Amino acid sequence: MPEQALSGIKVLDLTWYIAGPYCTKMFADYGADVLKIEKPPEGDPARRIGPFLNDDPHPEKSLLFSHLNLNKRGITLNLKTATGKKIFKELVKDADILVESFSPGVMERLGLDYETLKAINPKLVMTSISNFGQWGPYRDFKVSEIVISGMGKDMYSCGIEGREPTKLGGNCEQYQAGHMAALATIAAYWFCELEGVGQYIDCSIQEMLSTDTDHRSYNLLAWAYSGEGHLVRRDVRRTPSDITPTGVYPCKDGFVRVAGGIMFWDRFIKLFPEFGEKYKWPFDVQNLDYKGDVDAVWYEWCAQRTRREIMETCQEVKYFATSIQTPMDVISDPQFVSRGFWVEVEHPVTGKQLYPGDPCKTYEGLWRVRMPAPLLGQHNVEVYCDKLGYTREDLVKLREAGII
Repeated sequence: MPEQALSGIKVLDLTWYIAGPYCTKMFADYGADVLKIEKPPEGDPARRIGPFLNDDPHPEKSLLFSHLNLNKRGITLNLKTATGKKIFKELVKDADILVESFSPGVMERLGLDYETLKAINPKLVMTSISNFGQWGPYRDFKVSEIVISGMGKDMYSCGIEGREPTKLGGNCEQYQAGHMAALATIAAYWFCELEGVGQYIDCSIQEMLSTDTDHRSYNLLAWAYSGEGHLVRRDVRRTPSDITPTGVYPCKDGFVRVAGGIMFWDRFIKLFPEFGEKYKWPFDVQNLDYKGDVDAVWYEWCAQRTRREIMETCQEVKYFATSIQTPMDVISDPQFVSRGFWVEVEHPVTGKQLYPGDPCKTYEGLWRVRMPAPLLGQHNVEVYCDKLGYTREDLVKLREAGII
């Protein structure tokens, strides 16, 4: 089997929760040797975050942890001990990349800051992922997903006009930040390969979430540039001319998402010819006084049909409508199935489970499943004994001392 794109690259992973582990997961999925280092005895806090297999809150049954740490090896190491720091510096000697997501200042207090580690390995690329970056007035702030979304993204302009701002669901901001950190890190690695110079990368999640270039961000930039102080309206895509259905609507077996607008009136009246006879273009179509009549017919029409029926009927006339799928729908979706997106991975505790696979297909198969997420300390013997020369008796003593 051919090597993968990042085969041979050695990555030390000092990350936890979501953004950092997703960053290093991207390296592991494309072949890098990622060594996840967890603090004993509990490990990455993500092990305690659900969903759990069969709702059993076991540290090896977190499906979130299993997904984020696929293809990584794992050891335990207490960096607060002198021996733990000594061992870590040994690992740094032949590492190519180090990614950490501690609070700003932690690595410096541990004596493991970039300047110290660079003296050990001048070609080291080190990436720090934190909420607001390594300096600035917010640097030590703790955040939740909704806080970082409100302070760093376009949450103010998201939601329904006249209502509270809303954020995107789940932890999508964390994944976006991890993705951008991975891109910056691998760019620095290839620069190091060309020039022989290591790099330190300070990744602020707040700043990474502020780089979106959708219509709301462009409005934000225009407002900042003009100095006029116009606030970006929520739901800016909706205008008084939207007599056609736009939004999320209930149907026979769930919900559908529809994107309308007066520019699609000619398509909409192919579904409901009676409206084409009753309302004339463009004046009646721009009058929201008639929208209640349209909505009444539309809601009844949707209530009598399934998601798939609505989607396929609208597709026939090129009116934008799609089924809002449940997780089970997504797993069995014919598009995913035909492309072989979902992959089955055997885990020693959870057994065979489906995982998201390769989103970017290549003929060479650069993305690959090589191993499941590591059990806590699973590769201690392999790393400490086989690589660093410690004996099994040494490992017993290190464990008793709380070092591993």
